[in-house]
Amino acid sequence: MSDTIALIPARSGSKGVRDKNIKRLNDHPLIAYAIKAAHKVKAIQRVFVSTDSESYANVAKEYGAEVPFLRPPELSEDDSTDIEWIRHTLQWLKREEGTVPRLLIHLRPTTPLRDPVIVRKAIEAIEADEEATALRSVHEMSQTAYKSFQLNQNHLACLCTGSMDLDAANLPRHQFPKTYQPNGYVDVLKSEFILNNNQLHGNKVLAYITPHVKEVDVAEDFSYLLYQINHHKEMFSRLFDVQSNS
Repeated sequence: MSDTIALIPARSGSKGVRDKNIKRLNDHPLIAYAIKAAHKVKAIQRVFVSTDSESYANVAKEYGAEVPFLRPPELSEDDSTDIEWIRHTLQWLKREEGTVPRLLIHLRPTTPLRDPVIVRKAIEAIEADEEATALRSVHEMSQTAYKSFQLNQNHLACLCTGSMDLDAANLPRHQFPKTYQPNGYVDVLKSEFILNNNQLHGNKVLAYITPHVKEVDVAEDFSYLLYQINHHKEMFSRLFDVQSNS
């Protein structure tokens, strides 16, 4: 069994955008972007796609991914969690191949414009931190969370402190700590930790700060991503080995 594999989730039941994971973006299905990025990272020996759909599986195989099984329907619902399908994959590998990889590189299809170099550096970062239970990619929030609010019985309360005294939130932004939002660029998980603890990330999660990239959530996001591709062709060209005409 390979030491490091990529895992790409692609269930077929998207409600926001029908068949989102295979919807075409600049003539390629969305899932192809994650598969291509994984293949560009030398440390990743194999690329697996977890899907509940035979047609999705065929698309993934066309782009060089392995789809040795279909995900059970009960692990492909709207409220299914990542740990369910990831554990299912690890259990299949252990049963069918007799072993599991050391590292899992979790790449979500909904973040298509990822740089393989950044994925490689994320792997190197967790390799250098023996105590880390996992790595998660994040980007700095444009507005610190210390200036955000939650509702407390229809009254505003500071999100980070719970205080209903809002004057403190009016301080200049630079006086607050930076806060970070998780994104779908890359997560690095440890198989042994997952199987032993029934958790994905644990309590020593290494932060990996990435650029803020567009993620697909609604149909309009495809138009914006196409605009980005047309105006910044380098990433698309590297992923799909497109030769420049210049």
